[in-house]
Amino acid sequence: MIEFKKQSLSETFAVYFDIRMLRILLLGAISGFPWVLIGSSLSLWLKEEGLSRSTIGWAGLIFGVYAFNYLWAPLIDRLQVPFLTKKIGHRKSWIVLMQITILISLAIWSFINPTENLALLITVGLIIAIASATQDITVDALRIEQIGENESKSMAAGAAMAVVGWWSGYKLGGVIALFTAEYFENIGVINYWQTTFLILGIVVILMNIGLMFLHEPASTDRKLKQNETDKLIENKLGSKNIITSLTAWITSTLGGPIISFFKKNGFSIAVGILGFVFLFKIGEAFLGRMSIVFYKEIGFSKGDIAIYSKTLGWITTVIFTLLGGLFVIRSGVLKAMFLAGILMAATNLLFTALAWAGKSELLFAVAVIFDDIAAAFATVAFVAFISLLIDRTYTATQYALLASIGTAGRTTLASSSGALVDWLNGDWGIFFILTAIMVIPSLILLWIIKDKLNLREK
Repeated sequence: MIEFKKQSLSETFAVYFDIRMLRILLLGAISGFPWVLIGSSLSLWLKEEGLSRSTIGWAGLIFGVYAFNYLWAPLIDRLQVPFLTKKIGHRKSWIVLMQITILISLAIWSFINPTENLALLITVGLIIAIASATQDITVDALRIEQIGENESKSMAAGAAMAVVGWWSGYKLGGVIALFTAEYFENIGVINYWQTTFLILGIVVILMNIGLMFLHEPASTDRKLKQNETDKLIENKLGSKNIITSLTAWITSTLGGPIISFFKKNGFSIAVGILGFVFLFKIGEAFLGRMSIVFYKEIGFSKGDIAIYSKTLGWITTVIFTLLGGLFVIRSGVLKAMFLAGILMAATNLLFTALAWAGKSELLFAVAVIFDDIAAAFATVAFVAFISLLIDRTYTATQYALLASIGTAGRTTLASSSGALVDWLNGDWGIFFILTAIMVIPSLILLWIIKDKLNLREK
């Protein structure tokens, strides 16, 4: 049962000064930064190389791996990385391994011409996405394990800090990418995007240095419970030999997290939760996937996008994410989700106004600010919700499962965003109206299941 208690303002803000929140902030930044590479940077790179909106949209299918990382999450939960695990810990070793993979991929990108070898470019982008999705499994687990199971206030605050960290990695990483690319372009570097990716590799290295100072809690209890499940299955199989032991391990590793989730929540509630998670952010994803293309088409430069969408957006996101955490703690996760959903639908319409008005720095700033407010509230509520639902025995797997289902709706469907704009003959105003309507089904489902959810809010 999830329980939120009313807190005074001073008590609520005090939790943000817990040293664990700083660790969670770093983890969020590590998780958000790769989206700069395969999201806005890749989209703008392809746009400036003359590729079509549809091609850019379909290239976003590489984000689909985030929807399926739960498939290998059980292995990440249990398998150790040779040498690294004993040196720096189970969770951190997986993060470092994936960061190394991203670094190598950036180095390869620096040698690729998109128009001559688009397939190779997308393949490397897919490798970055797989590495990022894999590290997210253990980043989220390590974040949750920083907080005690019964610390609901700290969990909500941790969710806010994780979101601040994610958006800091994404927004500030975007600022670095855009200004660096523009600088190299202005001084006459022909392959300015390829050079930019090498600079972004330095950011990855710095994040890994910071990771070495992060505390990783001992995993003794988790291992004991996992081993108990192994033995229980092995005993039911009868004879004890290498085959039954392997079968028990595989069954426990793959099936245990799913069985635990449905057993803890009940079948109908669990299905309702999965449906809501799938639908909640589809509209936001459609908008986000095409936003940077839209900005470019109506006349904003890379510098304009960096200032308004990235820098201004980051400041707004940080402030309202922390306020969103406060709202979740004091009002409860359900109210926060309904408010966030309504805000997402309403703010998408501001982009319709921008599309129909044409290039307007004032409207651009207003749209970005309110869109980031809505995204901040939505993400904090969402992260707190699923973080409190999981079983600590299968932290990485269950969180990855829920997060992947949410990502599935956003990435697989949103990949058709460019094709939708083309089908609308470039009518961005109607496109943004449709993204607002996409939010409604999730709110209807949440309303239907809200009384069946095992929540108690004070």
